[in-house]
Amino acid sequence: MLGAALLLGVLARAGAVLLPGFVDVDLMSPLRALAGLESEWLPAPDALAARIRPLSEYAAAADVVPIWLSAGVLGLLLLAGEAVRERRGRKAGPLRLKIEAAADNSEPGRELANALRSCKGALAGVAVFSGVSNLLMLTGALFMLQIYDRVLPSRSVPTLVALALLTTVLFLGQAIIDMLRGRVMSRIGAELDEAVGSHVFSAIGRLHLSARHEGDSLQPQRDLDGIRSFFSSAGPYALFDLPWLPFYLAVIWSFHPTLGVTATGGALVLAVLTVATELSTRKPLSAAALSGVRRNRHAEAARRNAEVLAAMGMAGRLHDLWRRESREHLCHQQRVSDVAGRLGSFSRALRLLLQSAMLGVGAWLVIHGEATAGIIIAGSILAGRALAPVDLAIAHWRNFASARQSWHRLSGLLARLPRDAQPMALPIPSSTLSVERVAVTPPGIQRIVVQGVDFTLGSGTVLGIVGPSGAGKSTLVRTLVGAWRPLAGRIRLDGASLDQWSSERLGRYIGYLPQDVELLGGTVAANIARLAPEPDPSAVVAAARAAGAHDLIVGMAEGYGTQIGDDGAALSAGQRQRIALARALYGDPFLVVLDEPGSNLDSEGEAALATAIAGVKARGGIVVIVAHRPETLAAADLILAMRQGQMHMFGPRENVLARLAACAQEAPALKPVVVGPAPRSGQRRRA
Repeated sequence: MLGAALLLGVLARAGAVLLPGFVDVDLMSPLRALAGLESEWLPAPDALAARIRPLSEYAAAADVVPIWLSAGVLGLLLLAGEAVRERRGRKAGPLRLKIEAAADNSEPGRELANALRSCKGALAGVAVFSGVSNLLMLTGALFMLQIYDRVLPSRSVPTLVALALLTTVLFLGQAIIDMLRGRVMSRIGAELDEAVGSHVFSAIGRLHLSARHEGDSLQPQRDLDGIRSFFSSAGPYALFDLPWLPFYLAVIWSFHPTLGVTATGGALVLAVLTVATELSTRKPLSAAALSGVRRNRHAEAARRNAEVLAAMGMAGRLHDLWRRESREHLCHQQRVSDVAGRLGSFSRALRLLLQSAMLGVGAWLVIHGEATAGIIIAGSILAGRALAPVDLAIAHWRNFASARQSWHRLSGLLARLPRDAQPMALPIPSSTLSVERVAVTPPGIQRIVVQGVDFTLGSGTVLGIVGPSGAGKSTLVRTLVGAWRPLAGRIRLDGASLDQWSSERLGRYIGYLPQDVELLGGTVAANIARLAPEPDPSAVVAAARAAGAHDLIVGMAEGYGTQIGDDGAALSAGQRQRIALARALYGDPFLVVLDEPGSNLDSEGEAALATAIAGVKARGGIVVIVAHRPETLAAADLILAMRQGQMHMFGPRENVLARLAACAQEAPALKPVVVGPAPRSGQRRRA
């Protein structure tokens, strides 16, 4: 602030001392001309030259110019120092805390708007910087005006030197102000990302758990990146510079009304082009975004299913689908580019034409003695500067429209998936799991898959869930661990429903092995420790031993530090399942849910699984197993048999298995039918 105050003081002092000596402008002459008190807008050229006072009258002031220049340089250095400190982040902390607090207290869908509103102080600073920058933009025009109207007629070298030094200081100050403005805007974009980035990341993970998502799963992150990039680009500058358009037009009007009419007409035409740009690019931009999402979905499918596509000859067909969507996407993008490029070219040509028109009109005024040569050049420069924000807005309209679409999409997503509530921390569950008349509808499906399930398990109990494919077994266990929310009913741990726990805290007490094992890129130890920042090595080894995977892990090239690759690509299916089982047992969770845990295990792995289940039971935990093999259900105390999403049988293991066997024997046996070629004539068909 000290540097800015010092610099502004120097500029004010320099203007007070030097500018009155450069030109004596009678601001009342336009009013007198309009009232008919003067026959001409400006006096005759000889009278105008007589009113201009030579700089030699200010020789005493020129002696202190080095002092004022030194003070100006000092002010610029102080501003630069403040910019360096700001870059190091000494002033970014309070802004970040303020934005995060505003985002945390926002209503769903208003996080972006409230985060931007909390930056109003920084935006006000950018507006001030923009105002000073636009005022300093007059430097070039005034310099040209003085060169043509004062230096050349008087042939005064001291005047030229003084003007050059003052102009250099002003341009240097403008460069620093523009640099600071750009840095503040880029940091506003970064702070918006910081404020809502965590919510966007959690929304990406919950998107598939709340509704069937057919689009690009990473589109929310791309939307946030697009918004941040827009704030870091030159596009927002046009929004701050456009309000100064009337100011420049007023300055041009002060030169002569004819010049003002010419510049105003060009501004109106450019405004019409801006509106035409918005109307012409809105629909193709929206269509391009939708086709881009479909194209990315095919590309993601090709990445996930590369083995199946290669083995079954499906890669070419998927490529054809991707190519069709890609062509449609490129077609829409090309249309947007053509429209924006066409209007942008016309706007640039119009701006250049307007500058030439200003020169022509100014020359006509000079010929008729109504202006000076300096006014011609100054008016042309100011006209170009006045219309530059409009030209900049048209050039960056595509980025602006894309950022606006990203803003609306992201706000809608954050409204649909609000932040998780942070309820009061409850005691560690240790006694019961209760399922109360639960009905479940998978995300995005308007059909109840599981309904009427009701049971209670005590500590040290092992429940086995059996049933045919499509009976709702996996749907039920996804609801037990809190991945899916029940449509009706409640699931409780020690009497508290799952929605009374925060997701982070509930996850500490639940171990889950899904049917399709999912591992994360990183080391074996990091996967077992559930990506804990500082995992306990003894707890990692204990979980691996409980899953019977310790010997398997230490036999790897780098042991627990072995990189497993994305989705565990460096491991076999059995190794992935053993490590995932160790992850489910990490931290001795109270509820352990295993969905088809023996699907990829050999005999050694099945023995380790049985030992792990017995260990959880012995320490008082609850185990829920979805299985088909009888040996996997050997440790089960209770069996839940499901059929068509409902409880078919529930009770002790021996009783339920016996009843299931009796039902299988009572089912009518189907006589096999042999289908084959018809027997030749003369041959007998054998029974």
